[in-house]
Amino acid sequence: MKPKSTKIYRSVSVKITVHEGWCKACGLCIEFCPKKVLVSNHDGKPVPEKIDECINCSLCELRCPDFAITVEEAEEKNESSKK
Repeated sequence: MKPKSTKIYRSVSVKITVHEGWCKACGLCIEFCPKKVLVSNHDGKPVPEKIDECINCSLCELRCPDFAITVEEAEEKNESSKK
């Protein structure tokens, strides 16, 4: 089942996906981020304000009780051209 609102944020090294339809704005992901990458928006949902500081530890993903956030290593642009 696809969430109602999905937002994808990218940097050179990481891709963070927030499924806002699943998020209940509990703030656990924000609290457990060791680099304080995430902040809450006007609805209390996480937004990676400092995405370039993300170390891809995935603590936000692991602590989310609703599976509303995922962290992945960013795909290199050169990877797709090699196929």
